[in-house]
Amino acid sequence: MARPFGSTRCPFQIEGVLVAKSDNEDNVILLPFSTSKRLVNKTNVDDIVVQVADAKQMDAVQTQITDLLRQRHRITSAQNDFRVRNLNSIVQTAQGVTQTLTLLLSGVAAVSLLVGGIGIMNIMLVSVTERTREIGIRSALGARGRDIMSQFLIEAVALSAAGGIIGIVLGIGGAIAVAKFASWSTVIAPESVIVAFVFAAAVGIFFGYYPARKASLLDPIEALRYE
Repeated sequence: MARPFGSTRCPFQIEGVLVAKSDNEDNVILLPFSTSKRLVNKTNVDDIVVQVADAKQMDAVQTQITDLLRQRHRITSAQNDFRVRNLNSIVQTAQGVTQTLTLLLSGVAAVSLLVGGIGIMNIMLVSVTERTREIGIRSALGARGRDIMSQFLIEAVALSAAGGIIGIVLGIGGAIAVAKFASWSTVIAPESVIVAFVFAAAVGIFFGYYPARKASLLDPIEALRYE
C-alpha cells in the first residue's frame, strides 16, 4: 500500500494490525530495522525492547544485556553510556506511588469521618436538649434507660447511614462520569460499597453513643420540668 514518506512515495505491505491498547500506544508503525534505516538514513538505535519468556529471569537477563552492551561499547569505567530498565523497577515505582496516594487518601478519609462524626454527635446533643421534656414523659410512662438509649442510637445510625448512602451514590455517579467523559477505566467493587456503608453505620454508633447515654441518664422529674 503506497503512502507518502518524506518527499517520496514508498510502497509498503501491511502484514497485520496491532490490538488496540491506548491512544499513546496505538499511534505506532512497526518496520523492519533495515527498511527504516534505509528510509530515514539512520544507523544508530535509540531503544531496544526485550521480552523475557520467564519473568523470574528478568534480573538475570538485565545483567546479561548490561554486560553485552558494555562489551560492545568497549566500556572499561564504572559509568555506562546507556540505561537498562526492566518492568520490575517500573512496577515497584508505580506501587510506591500507589501506596503514597493510598495513605494520603486514607488520611483524608479519616479526617472526613472524624468531622462527620463530630457533626452527628452535635446534632444528636441538640436533639436530646430539645426533646428533654419528651424523654421525661417517656420515662414517666415506663420507658427504661436502655429503651431511650436505643432510640437515639437508632436515630444516629440512620442519620449516618443516610449520609453514607448519599456518598455511595455520588461516588458511583462520579466513577461512571469519569469513565464516560475522561475515557478512564474505573472499577466499582461491591465489597468497597459494603465496607463504606458499614463504616458509615459504625460512625453513627460510635459518635451517637454519648448523646444516647446522656438522654438515658436524664432524671424523669427534672426532664418533665424542662421548658
